[in-house]
Amino acid sequence: MELFKPLIALLAIVNPIGVIPFFIHFTQNFSRQQRQHTIRVSAFTAFIVVAVSAVAGLKVIEFFNISLPSFQVGGGTLLLISAIQMLNAQPAESRQEDVQEGASKVDAGASIAVVPLTIPLLTGPATISTMVIYAEKTRHWWEQAALVGYGVVVGLVTFAVFSASGRIARVLGQTGINIMTRLMGLILAALAVELLADGLTKLFPVLASHLAR
Repeated sequence: MELFKPLIALLAIVNPIGVIPFFIHFTQNFSRQQRQHTIRVSAFTAFIVVAVSAVAGLKVIEFFNISLPSFQVGGGTLLLISAIQMLNAQPAESRQEDVQEGASKVDAGASIAVVPLTIPLLTGPATISTMVIYAEKTRHWWEQAALVGYGVVVGLVTFAVFSASGRIARVLGQTGINIMTRLMGLILAALAVELLADGLTKLFPVLASHLAR
């Protein structure tokens, strides 16, 4: 079960079902070919973000001389904020200015597959933080390969959900999408608290001794 925690966290954060309304809005004037291209680019970009974070994320924080417990606390806090957003039925990585930017790009006829659909609506700081935290816990090459493999899963799920976005939206409706987003937010909140607790006990060992009593 421990091995699948990163995947559960990733799927909760990315939550492509919650991004369906944005995808439909941004691609409503696209041809079928343009929409399919957007789906492929979004799915591939989501995989790249996850894979690069898993492989190179630790090196980046080492370059900036940031301790992992500090990063865990910061990342856990960020995940908790994302979870709170999701409990309010908002995509974990969304910001209003990014949505507005996406709308303007549609008006200009530009592709929005990478920004804002994939970054930051699907993947963003919370996703990157999650991968870096779990990458530090790996001890064997196959564990790190599994994290990269989870990026493949995220990409495939994104591709499948966006491809079926019209049918999903009709079946679930906005209420159903909001319920799914809130459920994912609840799962993410629990994982965030766990990461926060782990980071805080490493930063302040006295907390660990009190908790052990």
